[in-house]
Amino acid sequence: MLSQKVAHQSMRRLAAQQPTCFSRTALSKFAAPAAVATNNHYIQRRPAATQNLKQDDGYQILVKQRLNRPIAPHLTIYQPQVTWYLSALNRITGSALSGGLYVFGAAYLVAPLFGWHLESASMAAAFASWPVIAKVATKFFVSLPFTFHSFNGIRHLAWDTGSVFSNKQIQRTGWTVVGLTFVTSAFLAYI
Repeated sequence: MLSQKVAHQSMRRLAAQQPTCFSRTALSKFAAPAAVATNNHYIQRRPAATQNLKQDDGYQILVKQRLNRPIAPHLTIYQPQVTWYLSALNRITGSALSGGLYVFGAAYLVAPLFGWHLESASMAAAFASWPVIAKVATKFFVSLPFTFHSFNGIRHLAWDTGSVFSNKQIQRTGWTVVGLTFVTSAFLAYI
């Protein structure tokens, strides 16, 4: 860096003392300080015209420009695939599971302060008083995100090893995760 500064300064001094030394020579095209000092450098110039506009006029120009912008096709041009849905559901179930854990954990910590009974015995007694169909439905819908996120996590771990990574295998394992999720959730709901 110091050597560049020294070379830069010495080229400027030389160009200032002897401007004919650098004018229209090959050196002036390659040596940036000398080219700048002799005004023989190449800069692209584009004239720009400005005008004073009212704020509403400027906004109208912006609206017209936005109408001419191309719109990205996003997902509307692609055929939906099971991997899209499973990827989105994996993120949603992960957020719901972790969010639910934090909410219940915070409620469990402040329960004694507010007189809530969130201890296991009172929750089990309250759940036992529900009708059978409500118990089964609740257990099914509570176990659904757990089982899906677990099976899809195993699928992702298999991908991390580099196996089952062809398109056909990805489709097959995706539908396998869906099937195992519902079968396992139904099993857990009935025990």
